Amino acid sequence: MPNLRLEPYRIGYALTSEKEQTFILPSLLSHASQKGIVLTKIDTNKPLIQQGPFDCIIHKLYGSDWKQNLQDFTSQNPNIPIIDSPDYIEILHNRISMLETVSKLKITKSGVPKQIAIAEVTDLENLKLTFPLIAKPLDADGSETSHKLHLIFDNEGLKNLTAPFVLQEFVNHDGVVFKVYVAGKYFRCVKRKSLPDISEEKLVNLKGSLPFSQVSNLAAAGGGGGEGCDFEKTEMPPESLVKELVKGLREELRLNLFNFDVIRDGRNKDNHLVIDINYFPGYVKMPDFESVITDFLLDVVRKEQKGGEN
Repeated sequence: MPNLRLEPYRIGYALTSEKEQTFILPSLLSHASQKGIVLTKIDTNKPLIQQGPFDCIIHKLYGSDWKQNLQDFTSQNPNIPIIDSPDYIEILHNRISMLETVSKLKITKSGVPKQIAIAEVTDLENLKLTFPLIAKPLDADGSETSHKLHLIFDNEGLKNLTAPFVLQEFVNHDGVVFKVYVAGKYFRCVKRKSLPDISEEKLVNLKGSLPFSQVSNLAAAGGGGGEGCDFEKTEMPPESLVKELVKGLREELRLNLFNFDVIRDGRNKDNHLVIDINYFPGYVKMPDFESVITDFLLDVVRKEQKGGEN
């Protein structure tokens, strides 16, 4: 007869106050409790080794002090899973290394838009990209600055950018983005409205640059709105492709909690492009997130328990 665990599993969490407010919801705490999981807030001002006991730790904090805190804890508790390793998370803090992981997968009918990193403004002289472009800060660390993106329509629009940044060719995609949320082996794909398509005819009348915060003005400026596309009728990407991307990215990134954005290439409807990957995203936007997160956490602690019994 298998050993029955009477004590609940204790999951320690270390999150920013903003992330805590949008993730540690009463609905998640209740669902987890019903499945024998207690989510416990970690005091980040104290060493982890003075807290607990924990069966697993989840976190979304950065910095050398926190990294050292985790290392000290792991050195004394090597069998307690840390979700996820700060070293692996860092790959997603750079928008070039982030998408290089997708290119390594070599999955048919998927890829990434053409892009380059600009370290110095002088690097813009021999630009081998086609307008319009999306300018993104090189760092994707969740800071306010990292979210300041611009649509660039011509060379004039490049002049006010501050290096380092990434330039990515804008690809028409019917104004729809597919967001795939991953928690271990579990995933959910949802669709959201995105940037409108920009035809070559309309591009002629678009000058300079436009912050993403003003993209809603693009239609008035001559952009489309996913013209000819009914959002509600937009088909989801093939499930087989999504599964393959989830499996490949999990293995390549060695991460458990992330999401990635996919668009359908307007030039070839069979082709899908990954345009962004985020660590520990807003799971509350994922359908049935409470049960998905709880099942994932149960998998982690039960796997560790089995490993410890062998």
